Amino acid sequence: MTGVNIGGDIITNITINNTDRPPNRTDETTDASTKTKGNIQKCQADLKSYLKSQTPDLFQGTQEDGSSTLLHKMYTELYITEGDSQEVNSEHEVVELECKRSSSEQKKINLDDIFKPLSNEENPPQRVLTKGNAGIGKTVAVQKFTHDWATGTANQTTDFIFPFTFRELNLIKDKMSLKELIGHYFKEVRDLETSDYDSSSILFILDGLDESRLPLDFEKNETCRSITDTTTLDCLLTNLIKGKLLHKASVWITSRPAAATKIPTEFIHRVTEVQGFDDEQKEEYFQKKVHDKDKAQKILNHLQSKPLRSLYVMCHIPLFCWISATVLQSLLTETPEGDLPKTVTELYTHFLIIQTKRKNKKDYQNDETDKDVIMKLGKLAFEQLQKGNLVFYEDDLKSQIDLTEAAVYSGVCTQIIRKEAGLHKQVMYSFIHLTVQEFLAALYVLETFIDSRKNLLPNKKIWWRLSSEKSQLSFLHKKAVDLALGDDHGRWDVFLRFLLGLSQEKNQELLQRESKFKRRCPGNDQNTISYIHKKIKNLSSDNKVINLFHCLNELGDQSLLEQVQQYQNSGDVGEISPAHWSAVAFLLLSSDEDLDVFDLKKYSRSDEVLERLLPVLKVSKTALLSNCNLTDRCCKHISSVLSLKSSGLEELDLSMNTLQDSGLKLISDGLRSPNCKLQTLR
Repeated sequence: MTGVNIGGDIITNITINNTDRPPNRTDETTDASTKTKGNIQKCQADLKSYLKSQTPDLFQGTQEDGSSTLLHKMYTELYITEGDSQEVNSEHEVVELECKRSSSEQKKINLDDIFKPLSNEENPPQRVLTKGNAGIGKTVAVQKFTHDWATGTANQTTDFIFPFTFRELNLIKDKMSLKELIGHYFKEVRDLETSDYDSSSILFILDGLDESRLPLDFEKNETCRSITDTTTLDCLLTNLIKGKLLHKASVWITSRPAAATKIPTEFIHRVTEVQGFDDEQKEEYFQKKVHDKDKAQKILNHLQSKPLRSLYVMCHIPLFCWISATVLQSLLTETPEGDLPKTVTELYTHFLIIQTKRKNKKDYQNDETDKDVIMKLGKLAFEQLQKGNLVFYEDDLKSQIDLTEAAVYSGVCTQIIRKEAGLHKQVMYSFIHLTVQEFLAALYVLETFIDSRKNLLPNKKIWWRLSSEKSQLSFLHKKAVDLALGDDHGRWDVFLRFLLGLSQEKNQELLQRESKFKRRCPGNDQNTISYIHKKIKNLSSDNKVINLFHCLNELGDQSLLEQVQQYQNSGDVGEISPAHWSAVAFLLLSSDEDLDVFDLKKYSRSDEVLERLLPVLKVSKTALLSNCNLTDRCCKHISSVLSLKSSGLEELDLSMNTLQDSGLKLISDGLRSPNCKLQTLR
């Protein structure tokens, strides 16, 4: 009898010297089982080692600009919920979302628990779809989940994790089997047998469905059951997601909300949503990102001040936090407070200028000016935005831009290379965030119009030279408004906001001074403002209305508040739609108005209006809600605000309303919250 150590297990072999006795089938089975187990353990260890080496660093900008840190030091817990809520498109909706979080309307789920059964479920979900807006943290969540498995700190009930990105899978044109696909990307497991896949617990991660250029034809693709059958990549993925191929394996798909419909709902067992940061997580992020604690606190204080309240709300997006930190770290020490960015467009204009300065510090000389290179990037951004491409490859670039220039502008255009993992070792490009692509596209369209009066916006012709009566900037603005309103998926909404914001004098001065852009003659934006107001009156879509109010804010128009006052004074508040009230909340947050005292009677006395103005209630110290026709309907929302750590509410007057016992109980729940700061309640 001899003891053999294989993969940490002591296997005992017994040799019987009886030549007349037939072979013992039990011993043969045991040997085969031992060999299989040892092979699986070796492949698993090798895969963990590889993935551990690929996931320790968090790159928030690009690998080239050195903006990386250790994942475990920088990672800030994300707010993930179980279930499918509405897409969050605007600042006021973020605050409403925070209220839902506190009122337990949404079930928070830990990252490591997304494949575990809930209390009311018997079996764990096999196929999970995780949704989230651009830059919200989906890919970082995948990286953290994979890293924890590779380092042995979590998710150890899974034998193998194979993380893929659609941006890489787009490059595969050849037919192959699933076993070949895995082996090409993860050579560490090439020795796995077909039977090993069947006996192992496997998780496939498919990150970035919104970046996929595959048809994903679930209806017409043929059935594929064997991992050794050769077929198209599209067929492999649809059969894997359907559960036909490796039916015991788990699949995790991440996607932006608009693209999530590419996967039929019958093949998804659980939907989760990454909602980014709450206020506590924002503070944690800035403290980690900005190593100087005093400076980090100064940035937080500034973002929470009156002029920047709406930008702080937008910091629920982690990548927006990074952009804000990048800009404000640079500006707070050298820029007068009055010149600091107050709108999203101003923030991104400063961001572009900062990246330009970084480029100028590098050893790169060319006859081209900063504006020339920025315009090339803008042309690329605009043309790819028209095609709906978020990721593009060398074939997409062609002669549009020199690849060296793209690499030099490392803070703006990201070069992503995984030479060791892919079949094709081809360079892939994307802007660090969709909003950066939209910003550059808007800048390119605007400057082309200013320089040559060419309108590049989609039409029957690619562009046309404008007649004299159509040479005003307001004509371009109107075409952009029509373009945004005509797209049901909101593809041009943020582009429109940037286009209007970049047309403003302050941003034009910045671009002229720092990057040699032409400065347009100061004009009257009233034609554009009047056109937007006319469109608002005829719109029924809340999201479209809200985006147009964002646009009015970029144009510096505060007339909505005056309209609300007029309607209120005349008693005709019925003319103000719910979406208008939501926009009022945003405009109040964006204004310099003192919001310490919130008096609902200044607007309208109803539960519905209060619910739409919750973002304002949240930042107020005193709320005067007496005699406002409120019922128990509003109490859960008030309770939610009281429970928010970020709420500053200290005095609340709810007298002379019909709240009922049920409403008072909800208020009491908020009062018992450890986060409640209320001092006076009437």
